[in-house]
Amino acid sequence: MVTGATAMTPLEEELSRLAGSVPDPELPVLTLEELGVLRGVHVLSSGRVEVELTPTYTGCPAIEAMSSDIERVLREHGVAEVSVVTVLSPAWSTDDISAEGRRKLAEFGIAPPRPQGGTGPVPVTLAIRCPRCGSTDTELLSRFSSTACKALRRCTSCREPFDHFKEL
Repeated sequence: MVTGATAMTPLEEELSRLAGSVPDPELPVLTLEELGVLRGVHVLSSGRVEVELTPTYTGCPAIEAMSSDIERVLREHGVAEVSVVTVLSPAWSTDDISAEGRRKLAEFGIAPPRPQGGTGPVPVTLAIRCPRCGSTDTELLSRFSSTACKALRRCTSCREPFDHFKEL
């Protein structure tokens, strides 16, 4: 559930649950809530619903698909007027991925990012664990993979290539 400065009404909680259940278009194993990009759901005095969404990085091409999917899901549940606004501050961080989201990434074969705790720069030398065999003996093949937020690595123990969700 999205938390903000003010308490959510029961309707906002339900709409947040619905919006948060939308799968990420690039990583459909994760919901938007698990990815941590859903920042708020507000029922405005006009009855319009405003959803706040933070992209994983500025210019993320998936933000349009996320917005459309949220609008569709909320309209299917009786919300007549929905607007999705992009919120850039505070910026999204891989620390926003839930524990369940990290578990699902690993189960799906993508090495999840390690929690950074927001305490400074990401270390240059990371021990990335292979999601297949668990070895930390891995090598970088490409800084970019199927999406800009993932890198392509290979485990030198089991020799399998895998995606690693980059720490931000």
